Amino acid sequence: MAKKGKAAIDARHYDVIVAPHITEKATLVSEANAVVFKVANDATKPQIKAAVEALFDVSVTGVNTIVQKGKTKRWKGTPYKRSDIKKAIVTLKDGDSIDVTQGVN
Repeated sequence: MAKKGKAAIDARHYDVIVAPHITEKATLVSEANAVVFKVANDATKPQIKAAVEALFDVSVTGVNTIVQKGKTKRWKGTPYKRSDIKKAIVTLKDGDSIDVTQGVN
């Protein structure tokens, strides 16, 4: 029989969390015990919560999501559109923290 320890890490968890989103605003939000991640466009809030809890071994109290629409840009006079990006602001329980510079352990 397998031990019942922390939540099992599913391969889908690595597809849900794409990368940490490190900006000046994300750093300011980290003072309120929150972390900002780029996530998959089809990821739901429960999936994001499960992925963060499994990958980083923390307790999540809330997840807010934002879809940043891609800008229309020009390159050598030809217009193109950047891809849409979905971001998740994950609020952690007091006492928990994620060091985004370390990566996934």
